[in-house]
Amino acid sequence: MSETTEQAGAATAAGTNAKEHGGKLVARRLKAAGVSKLFTLSGGHIFSVYDGCRDHGIDIVDVRHEQTAAFAAEGWAKVTREPGVCALTAGPGVTNGMSAITGAFENESPMLVLGGRAPAFRWGQGSLQEIDHVPFMEPVTRLARTADSTDGIPSLIDEALRATLGPPGGPAFVDLPMDVVFMEGAASDEPFAEIDTALLDPADGDLIDKAAALLAGAERPVIMAGTGLYWGHGENELRRISEELQIPVFLNGLGRGCLPADHPNFFARARGSALTNADVALVIGAQLDFRLGFGGSFGEDTELILLNSSPPSKRTERAVAVELIGGVCRSLASIREGAAGDAGKRAAWIAQLRNVENEKRAAEQAELTDSRAPLHPVRVYAELAPMLDRDATIVCDGGDFVSYAGKFIDTYEPGCWMDPGPYGCLGTGPGYALAAKMAKPDKQVVMMMGDGAFGFAGMDFDTLVRHNVPAVAIIGNNGIWALEKHPMEFLYGYSVAAELTPGMRYDQIIETFGGHGEFVQRPDELRPALERALSSGKPAVVNVLTDPEVVYPRSANLA
Repeated sequence: MSETTEQAGAATAAGTNAKEHGGKLVARRLKAAGVSKLFTLSGGHIFSVYDGCRDHGIDIVDVRHEQTAAFAAEGWAKVTREPGVCALTAGPGVTNGMSAITGAFENESPMLVLGGRAPAFRWGQGSLQEIDHVPFMEPVTRLARTADSTDGIPSLIDEALRATLGPPGGPAFVDLPMDVVFMEGAASDEPFAEIDTALLDPADGDLIDKAAALLAGAERPVIMAGTGLYWGHGENELRRISEELQIPVFLNGLGRGCLPADHPNFFARARGSALTNADVALVIGAQLDFRLGFGGSFGEDTELILLNSSPPSKRTERAVAVELIGGVCRSLASIREGAAGDAGKRAAWIAQLRNVENEKRAAEQAELTDSRAPLHPVRVYAELAPMLDRDATIVCDGGDFVSYAGKFIDTYEPGCWMDPGPYGCLGTGPGYALAAKMAKPDKQVVMMMGDGAFGFAGMDFDTLVRHNVPAVAIIGNNGIWALEKHPMEFLYGYSVAAELTPGMRYDQIIETFGGHGEFVQRPDELRPALERALSSGKPAVVNVLTDPEVVYPRSANLA
């Protein structure tokens, strides 16, 4: 008998007087919170959790690597704004999920990670995969705790789920010792106490009045909104404040889609000009990190109003006129009401930015119609964009190829853009796509992947096939690590550790798994290949050879 089986048997025999074993207690509370999917990779330490989920009607979705289980849990959260849940077996199972968990922490994504753990009654004696996970989970979670009794499991699961929702949101980790989770305890049927982030109290009233006064007097205001706007369910209030006060809007992160890309007040290409020349900037749920030049993207004289549901996790050296901490929806509504007045004075400002926007888009036409082979990455997106549904979910996993996607693929609805976020971890694609398609099976789910990114989670295309999840991946295959190769050559005149196998047939890999593959070498082959993949009804890979000599415009900027 294996050690795992022996421990399970001992743990099960230890508790005979209670109603349910610990795995069923876990699943009962997950069900009460509305959880319908558990993403996992099989491990003996968490067998009782599987049994509980099976008993309580929670689907068990198994993957090929624990990082994908964790990315899928975060992907579920990003698409639904509800906690995604994964279960990782002890030791390497948990550590394999660490990068995905850390990414979710940086994205403030609500997800619950259930960890298997060596049995408490054998602790310190060298059980299989014995390690204390909590110390290295604490810095990257909102809560990290070990269940110390079976009876305590229901309340601990509830506490962890609430911690994921914040504010700020993020991952929570519950460690389940094998003996504790296999023994029996009292079940809880209490309703789950939900947190509605749309109803959080607004920021301090005096500060809101100050912010409103600044916006009311502004002639060149801008709104820069990011991931925190999405988690705060602030898209409707964003639209109202933009329309009523006539303020141009720029979006990043999960903020993309919170104002449709075809709205007259939405801008993208004019961002540099707008942020530099604005007299007042309302920054909603967006960190002043590298994506905003650490605050330097705004003009020296631009007065900043920061609005977040909780204090920012990143420090800034940039002077801030007003810092608001409170519910995004209600704070925006109060600012809008306080700043109401003559919005007509901003017509010239919006027209100026629209001219900049149009000029920059016109300058892109050569790349959009580029006829080279291998293809220019922009040509790929020129062909793809018209085929995407308005509510298509776009999953991004890669470097330079994904950077182009961020520029040339528009988003029209909240929760439809999923990139790794500021932590920048590759391998997100299959997990995000798996969850997105399971959460919203009637929507298109399209992955943009670099060929380098494919190497992180390529085996989980088997997961998509096994679970019949027809997501489509477009791979920009340039045979290099472009965001490393080009800057290194710029700095030193050479590059190392930046080459991949040219022309790798990733399309044949998906065909081996039972999916649909396409191989594209010339521009005229692309549109038919995309049409076949999108209509195949199978998980699909469109493997597009792209030009390795194309340098993404910011690749030489290491700041």
